[in-house]
Order: sequence, then C-alpha cells, then structure tokens
Amino acid sequence: MTVWEFFVRGGPLMWPLLACSIIALAITIERLFSLRQSKIIPRELIEEVERLTRMGRLNDIEQLLKRNSSPICPIIMVAIKNAGMRREIIRDYMEEAGATQAYTIERYIDILSIIAAIAPLLGFLGTVTGMLTSFQAVSASGEHSSQLLASGISEALITTVVGLSIGIPVYVCYRLLIARSDFLLLEMEKSSARILEYLKGETHEVQKETKG
Repeated sequence: MTVWEFFVRGGPLMWPLLACSIIALAITIERLFSLRQSKIIPRELIEEVERLTRMGRLNDIEQLLKRNSSPICPIIMVAIKNAGMRREIIRDYMEEAGATQAYTIERYIDILSIIAAIAPLLGFLGTVTGMLTSFQAVSASGEHSSQLLASGISEALITTVVGLSIGIPVYVCYRLLIARSDFLLLEMEKSSARILEYLKGETHEVQKETKG
C-alpha cells in the first residue's frame, strides 16, 4: 500500500490532520532556528556592552545596539536611554521592555499545544465516523457491504493512529520549546541585571558619560 492509498483510506479527516502536521513542523523548525542562544543573547555583544558600560561610553553602546537585532537589545537600550534615573525606575522600564520581548520569543509556541490537543481528537473523530460506516455496512446487504465494512474499519484505525502519531511528538516539541524559551528569558534577565549593576554608581544611580 502506497502512502497515498494509506492517506485516502483514512477518510476526509486526514486532510486537517495533514494540515496540523505541516503547521507543527513549520513552527518547530522556525522556533528551533530562532531560539538559539547566539541569536537571542549574543555573547560577544553582551561582553562588549559590559566593557563599554564600565567605561561610561553610553553613546557607543546605543550605536552598537542599533546595529543588532537581538531581543535583548531593546532591554539594554531602555537602561541606557534612562541613564541618570533611579535604579528602581530603570528596572521597571527594563521589565516592561522584557515583557514585550518575551512575547516575541514565545510566539507561535502556544499553537503547538493546540495542535497537540486537537490532533488526537481529530483521530478519535475519524474513529467514530469509521465505525459508523462499518455499522452501516453490517446493516446493509449486497455485494458492496464487505467493502464498506473494510473501508470503515480502515478509516477508524488509520485516523486514530495518525492523530496520536501527530499529537504525541508535537506535545514533546511544545514542552521542549517552552523549556528553551524559559531558559533564554532567564538568561536575558541575568544579563540585563548584570548590565544594570555596572551602571549603578555609589549613590545607586546610573552614571552617564561626561563630555568635556
């Protein structure tokens, strides 16, 4: 039996199951590519920002951040632009910017949880429709009744298997991506806090670059 024959025997619910698998695969690949630590928190960038911060060269940091698209850049930029304010105020601004970037990091991941939930349900729905077809075949008479019975059983079994085969790995990917995003958000928070600590002066206020 070819893949196409297997697909056809699964009945009409194989089409939404196919759509679920394609969407889940696309999201997983995109998130795995996007949630790399080198993309979210570039080590070289953080080290350079820390070095410039210790030197008080805030203008140079702004130019550096503008040339980088990492999600941590807007958080650091908030601290730099509000240099001179009290540390608690800067932290509040950074947390607000961090919440926005957290949404960017976690986007699309919830769709995986939805697919992981509905794929097995679609499979069970296919089981019900397949069994209904089988019952119709049992109650019917004629030369096509055995064919109808076999078709109904095939639809019931195939959709169940496909639904579970999609739902289980998608749920695993969802949990792994959630754990990955939580780790990156924690690392972003640590890096931002460290930079804020460098900005703090003896009077607990950030130090601005002075120009002669």
